[in-house]
Order: sequence, then C-alpha cells, then structure tokens
Amino acid sequence: MNLSLDDALIYIVDDDEALRRSLVFLLESVGWRVEVHASAEDFLAACRAGLPGCLVLDIRMPSMSGLELQRVMKERGIDLPVVFITGHGDVSMAVQAMKQGASDFVEKPFKDQVLLDAVAHAVRQSRECQEEARRRSEARAALDRLSPREREVARLVARGLPNKLVGRELDISEKTVHVHRQHVMDKTGVGSAAELARLMLLADPSSLD
Repeated sequence: MNLSLDDALIYIVDDDEALRRSLVFLLESVGWRVEVHASAEDFLAACRAGLPGCLVLDIRMPSMSGLELQRVMKERGIDLPVVFITGHGDVSMAVQAMKQGASDFVEKPFKDQVLLDAVAHAVRQSRECQEEARRRSEARAALDRLSPREREVARLVARGLPNKLVGRELDISEKTVHVHRQHVMDKTGVGSAAELARLMLLADPSSLD
C-alpha cells in the first residue's frame, strides 16, 4: 500500500516539553503532519475522527496516564493506532498496552529511525483499518437495498444452495427463486454466489452462520 504522507496526522501526547519539541522536529523533517498535546485531556478535546494517522503517547503522565488514555479511546471508539514511548522499567506496562491493542512501543532513549519505523507501521495500520471500514460500509449499503425476501434468498444462495433447495427452504417456486436471485445480483453488483458470500461476510461475519 502506498504510504503517502499528505493526509495522515500524527498526534504527540507527552508532558515533557523538550521531548515534544524533539519529536515534532523529527517527524516533520520527514514530512509528517504533527499535532502536539501536553496532556491526555487536551488530546481528547481536540482529536478529530476520520483522519488516518497514529498517536505517539508517553506511557507515564500525570493526571491521566497513557494506559488510561488508551482505555478511554477504546470506550469512545477512537480507532487510532498508538505507539507508546516508555522509560526504563516500563516494559511490563508496554507489554500490557500491546495486549490491549497498541501498535508498538519504543523505549527511551531510542534511535530516530526506530520511532519513524514505528510511526510508519502504525499509519499503515490506520489506513488499512479505514479501508476495511469503508468496504464494510459499502457492503452493508449494497445489502440494505435488498427486500426482506431477497435477503432470505441471498443468505441461502451465499451458503451454496441451488435454486431448487432455496425454493424448498423458503416454500416458493424455483422460478421465483431465480427471479429473486437475479434481483439480488443486480442490486448488490456481484456476479456469483461466491462473490455474494464474500460481500455478506464482509458486511457481517456472522451472517452465514
């Protein structure tokens, strides 16, 4: 996937002003757009949904720690990969953060390239998640165009049943199934039962259970 920098936004949340300045200089020097906050509370007040990017976050901060912010982000549905910056002795906390979904952690003192690589990886994750969400939304929109009966037919067709068995299952004629099946294909834009199955699983992984 092409990793263009122009639309991504890197948030930095750290109470150490000197480190914030250093991180801004480093990230901007390679073309990232950067937004800086001195506290978790300031970040939560300013965070804008919808942009690809990541959060570079100090794991230890006064008031609200990095781990606490990570939990609040989950509660609020802020789907932004987190790269934790950790000090000596914080590795166990960082491991806990990774278990809770953090993208990476970088231990101080760190080499510039280590942080840059972690940020690039996190932004790639962010873009992939956004693309997946877009595709899922489009799949749901396509299926929402179906009538209730067409949905029933679609589910059985996607599970591999031929028209005759679909008709028997729904107590309708094979000819009627054929008509509904054609409507399903036209409305969803798919050309086969396999494509329909992929579309339905993308919209809802449990739809064919």
